Amino acid sequence: MEELKLLNNRYQLNTLIGRGGMAMVFNGQDLMLERDVAVKVLRSRYAKDPAFRERFRQEAKAAANLSHTNIVTVYDFGYDQERLYIVMEYVAGKDLHTLVHERGRLNIDRGLDLAVKACKGIGYAHRAGLVHCDVKPHNLLITHDWQLKVTDFGIARALASINPDELTDVVWGSPQFFSPEQAAGEAPSPASDVYSLGVVLYLMFTGQLPFLGKTSTELAKMHREADPIPPSEINPFIPDTLEEVILKVLNKEPSARYRTADQLGRVLQIVQREHTQNANQPSVRTPASQRVPSEPIQPETFNKARPARRVSEPRNGMPSATPPPIYPKTSAAPSPGLAFSDIDWLAVFLGLTAVVAWGGLLPFFIWVYNNIF
Repeated sequence: MEELKLLNNRYQLNTLIGRGGMAMVFNGQDLMLERDVAVKVLRSRYAKDPAFRERFRQEAKAAANLSHTNIVTVYDFGYDQERLYIVMEYVAGKDLHTLVHERGRLNIDRGLDLAVKACKGIGYAHRAGLVHCDVKPHNLLITHDWQLKVTDFGIARALASINPDELTDVVWGSPQFFSPEQAAGEAPSPASDVYSLGVVLYLMFTGQLPFLGKTSTELAKMHREADPIPPSEINPFIPDTLEEVILKVLNKEPSARYRTADQLGRVLQIVQREHTQNANQPSVRTPASQRVPSEPIQPETFNKARPARRVSEPRNGMPSATPPPIYPKTSAAPSPGLAFSDIDWLAVFLGLTAVVAWGGLLPFFIWVYNNIF
């Protein structure tokens, strides 16, 4: 593969950015359009069969007709130097496999956002009549601004068409992620992609795969027969509704799952909204003593007479209604000072008048007393 530097005098191969059992991926340059591209070059043994080359051409053409923000765009495909290749949009970033390997399990918000985007891309392909057949974290590319793009549409299905002997090599390319029906050698359907998305969800939110086996045969049997450990037993922060969705799409029976990725995506959006709403609400486990009331209660509130009301549920950590103070009969109630507005000024005026009148008659009574007696 090292001798490959230029394909069809147009695509210059630069850095090797990916390697697998089926192909190698290069960061390249389209010399005609002068743009960066990703070039996937299949291994030589797959290009020897003319029937496979035709099937690969058909699948690449179908993938090139997919135009969606969450799908890697296919630009071109061809055959040169006994190699089949496909030219795609170059996506700067990391695949989900690398991201989970570096970070461990993702938080619920980030994981749901990426999962919804993956469902949108794969669901668009389902509506176009295409099944991916190889949904796995390696084929989910994450950009630096957390956009997601699905890649490798149709390649696994093209490889599966070579001959029955090659089927094992092709299917076992992703034994951790394929559906029970694929493990049994049956034709995949959109529900098969949904199952694979369920395995991806399990990995994102727990940091581990639902089934771990030493051989492909062991893994195939587990996909067909074994039940996964509930995700919440590994990550207790997984919401109940999300766990129900994951276990539903990991059902062995295709008809028991969501039929398409679009349906799964709509359900995940509901889970996403519920999780956001619950995250914005105050935790019910917060002790009332630690809650701060929005408005402090003033002392004079307790001196104002108000009708007694039943105290309702606490709000902001304080009762919603406070009854007036009740003082025991054996003790005197506090005497508030006389307010200026409460004085009877008429009585005061009459009293002063009487005092003035009495003071004016007093000299007259003294004169009478001295002249008579």
